[in-house]
Amino acid sequence: PAGGPIPIDKNSMGDGFFTDAAKQFMHDGEAVGQLCHSTKLDSIDFASVDAIFCCGGHGTCVDFHDNATLKSAIETMYAADKVVSAVCHGPMALPQCNKPDGTPLVQGKVVAAFKDSEEVAVALQDKVPFMLESKMKELGAKYECADDWHSKCAVDGKLVTGQNPQSSEACAAAVISILS
Repeated sequence: PAGGPIPIDKNSMGDGFFTDAAKQFMHDGEAVGQLCHSTKLDSIDFASVDAIFCCGGHGTCVDFHDNATLKSAIETMYAADKVVSAVCHGPMALPQCNKPDGTPLVQGKVVAAFKDSEEVAVALQDKVPFMLESKMKELGAKYECADDWHSKCAVDGKLVTGQNPQSSEACAAAVISILS
């Protein structure tokens, strides 16, 4: 949200998380350049964009959670019937958001997000502000998932969410499909 270089946590570069697509990305000089010079979120005119995609990683537990600027961006996009997407820990941004009627954005929506069992598997359950699967269910979402570390992308209208790093490509494809 602050703009500038986007850090990548070391665990995202480890086995099982550093996918072939991620490796290809890291060898794309233009893409890495954009990653190192991101736009500050509050300088974006959300009337001029068609989608917001909140990527994952545990850094989102600090950057996305309880972030008023991101909350406003997501609520603006959702209210304008634009694509709101989040994958892995990216859905950390969604619990703070509401629909125009004041109900939780995810209430009654089919969503996927990092599973509680996956959080326990990486031994970070005590480091995150809340367990995403549990929080989504608490807010009334229709939480769906695949087995741990398997791809699951949930699409409910223009809300696109994914379970884990393995779901990134499916979520991106779903967003592209909606926009096409």
